[in-house]
Amino acid sequence: MSQYLIASDLDNTLLNAEHRVDALTRDTLRTLSARGHVIALASGRHYHDIAAIRRQLDIPAWIISSNGAHVHDAEDGVVSDTLVPTALVRALVDLPRPASVRLNLYTRDRWLIDAEAPELLPLHAMTGFTYQVDEMDDLDNEHVGKVLYIGEPALLKPLELTLRERHGEALHITYSAANSLEIMQRGVNKATALSRALKALDLPTERALAFGDNFNDVEMLTLAGHAYVVSNAHPAVIDQLPHATTIGAHHESAVAHALREFFALE
Repeated sequence: MSQYLIASDLDNTLLNAEHRVDALTRDTLRTLSARGHVIALASGRHYHDIAAIRRQLDIPAWIISSNGAHVHDAEDGVVSDTLVPTALVRALVDLPRPASVRLNLYTRDRWLIDAEAPELLPLHAMTGFTYQVDEMDDLDNEHVGKVLYIGEPALLKPLELTLRERHGEALHITYSAANSLEIMQRGVNKATALSRALKALDLPTERALAFGDNFNDVEMLTLAGHAYVVSNAHPAVIDQLPHATTIGAHHESAVAHALREFFALE
């Protein structure tokens, strides 16, 4: 069979309810990698967070991190690196926000947060990657790929509207979950990252499979020749992707089952 690029979101897509890779998913990806197919882990997570998952999978996967701000090939070569300009980062840091909304910056090397948020730690228990509390008053030497607000959806909506009004022409604004408002440089999304990977591998979009569940996956799922959404996806995402195939839920190893069927591994 011809080589394919298989790109999957992580949380609520490839990972199970405990934010871990189950045995069937791990074995399926290892089998497909050994057969020459290319795996890409495409997430809003930080590069170091995803790299820890790749080590546990023990496959030479590409990493699309911070929703496409950074793309690394299977040998950790930097394919692309698109940062939010420091002046815009400062504007986002200074934007008034409710006290319960946590501001996060993903730099090339660190995850910075404006206050302790222990409720976020279980999400990253598998990888051991964690935040550093920071006042964010000295950003000149930081290299920020993503800004993230985490909070109640009703509190994030006014922030989103303000961001689109003030900076909508300069930024890409999306959600990775109802409580996670994500901001990257304009033009940065998982689809542009996937396009760069396909170009480097000299593969057409028809030989790309993509899996996702939320708004930050829509562009990637639109681009891929074979698009799949998990049944636990946001309903509006499913509605936006009538061409995509809806599969089972993330906690049912749905990605693994879909791949085993597509590549006739059963």
